[in-house]
Amino acid sequence: MNNIVLIGMPGVGKSTIGVILAKVLGYKFIDSDLLIQEQEKCLLKDIIENNGLEGFIEIENQVNSEIETNKTVIATGGSVIYGKEAMEHLGKIGTIVYLELSLDILEKRLGDMKQRGVALKEGQTLESLYLERCPLYEEYADIIINCDEKTVEEVLASIIHAITPFIN
Repeated sequence: MNNIVLIGMPGVGKSTIGVILAKVLGYKFIDSDLLIQEQEKCLLKDIIENNGLEGFIEIENQVNSEIETNKTVIATGGSVIYGKEAMEHLGKIGTIVYLELSLDILEKRLGDMKQRGVALKEGQTLESLYLERCPLYEEYADIIINCDEKTVEEVLASIIHAITPFIN
């Protein structure tokens, strides 16, 4: 299937870039975090609070592994890579694009991670989360786009250039 799946750390711009990319390509757009909130009828931070981190990751895995769509840009939550079934499914239905950002730029962008519904373990720092997730993003990615010091337009141009062989 001709989908584009965006993965990466919270705050890297998956939703922002996803919406614009979908417009440019004439694709639909899905934010999988919104699908989770719709299914659970509450915010991500409340799902984490009510179900714990493991419970949230199970829900996220289930929702992402059931996405059936075509010609769609799918922006995933940063923790999607913990769901093996979800990542295998997303890899089958689309091209996985990892939006990579260095830790120092990410720290400046993020602000309050709890408010954003970032899936942090007790006592975990952004740095330890980053070091834990980056190898997983790289493992699942078909394409890696470095977003450091790039405008939204430059990131979009890089993605479009990289995905063209996959979607034509």
